Amino acid sequence: MAAGSTRNPESGARRLWLVRHGETDWSATGRHTGSTDQPLNERGREQARKLGDGLASLNLDFSAVWTSPLLRARETAELAGFPGAPMLDDLREWDYGEYEGTRTSDVRREEHNPDWLIWTAAIRHGETVRNVADRADAAIAALMNASPPGNVIVFSHGHFLRILTARWTGAPGSLGQHLELDTGTVSILGHEHEYRVINRWNAPLT
Repeated sequence: MAAGSTRNPESGARRLWLVRHGETDWSATGRHTGSTDQPLNERGREQARKLGDGLASLNLDFSAVWTSPLLRARETAELAGFPGAPMLDDLREWDYGEYEGTRTSDVRREEHNPDWLIWTAAIRHGETVRNVADRADAAIAALMNASPPGNVIVFSHGHFLRILTARWTGAPGSLGQHLELDTGTVSILGHEHEYRVINRWNAPLT
């Protein structure tokens, strides 16, 4: 089955719980944070702990847990109650190339382009939306093949998870532009009948 297909013969066999990592100093100020290994700030650590409390209160069993190799995702997993989670490299954030560490407002001012967006920019030394979408497809395939049936929890990053969710539904990765995702939140992907759906999106757990 292709990773982008919305049909699944194992309907209901897995639900992917997607966790965007807690806040960092860069995410708090809107800076594009791809490969820079930013730690959580104090608010981000508190978000992760509250997330863990919320998950514990649901009394769920997770058949597998996976995390991006980047520090902010690994810290979130650990503080949420999943220390030592195995890492999947394809879950890392978008490589923004020359735009790493920049803010949209700054780029728009510097380039005299009020419509500039990372989603439509020509990115030198980084990944295109299509590149990230291909990586999201690979991540979906790996998660489905390597994880036992049941609830699977994934700790990753804002833009990457938005693109992964678009690909889960069979839409192009660019649809992720329209899926706002806050730090320290949970989203759930699953199935209705044999089709992949979004069960819950951008939800805090308190």
